[in-house]
Amino acid sequence: MTIYVINPNSSEHVTDGIDDAIAPMRQISPLPISCLTLKEGPAGIETQAHVDGVVGPLLKLASGLQGDASAFVVACFSDPGLAALREAQTVPVLGIAESAYLQAMMLGQRFGILSLGRASIQRHIRYLGALGIRDRLAADLPLGLGVLDLADADRTVARLAEVGETLRDQFGADVLITGCAGMAQYRTLIEEKTGLPVVDPCQAATAAAIGQLALRTCA
Repeated sequence: MTIYVINPNSSEHVTDGIDDAIAPMRQISPLPISCLTLKEGPAGIETQAHVDGVVGPLLKLASGLQGDASAFVVACFSDPGLAALREAQTVPVLGIAESAYLQAMMLGQRFGILSLGRASIQRHIRYLGALGIRDRLAADLPLGLGVLDLADADRTVARLAEVGETLRDQFGADVLITGCAGMAQYRTLIEEKTGLPVVDPCQAATAAAIGQLALRTCA
């Protein structure tokens, strides 16, 4: 049995970054963790149309893995298809955004989100409202980068540090969330530059999946 972490975009670079971010968790996981790429997905999930468009392929991929899966992690910060997957599966299904919000609220009072672009912010705000935790958000600010731009480490780290310091100093955030699975490899650097705890959504969701499986063995 396996914990499957599914990247809903088709970028292998993003999947590799996710795999690197969760690699330390393999030491504590009772089960193998496998990172997969949804090849039918767009290069980056940056619009509501992208979010809606990957739900069907995600359901199909998860259905094919059903006999071998102990848990699924949907590794996109828009949590596409989360409700549909939970309805279709009998194993835990974790979304990285929901998991990151829950983890951030255990680390601080007000969290700030480092988003790729302005277009994604409204999706985040709607989701926070649906979860009933909008009042815990300090601010959600854009980096002005696309998913593929995240491969430029120097540019990405500079923008993450700049926006993270703005969230801290101007908006009172006491914990930060990286608002894209493609930022996974930069968490430690952002913590060093801002002095704040930083939640990587992929790590948060994978840890939650391991925790849910552990609780099931205690039932």
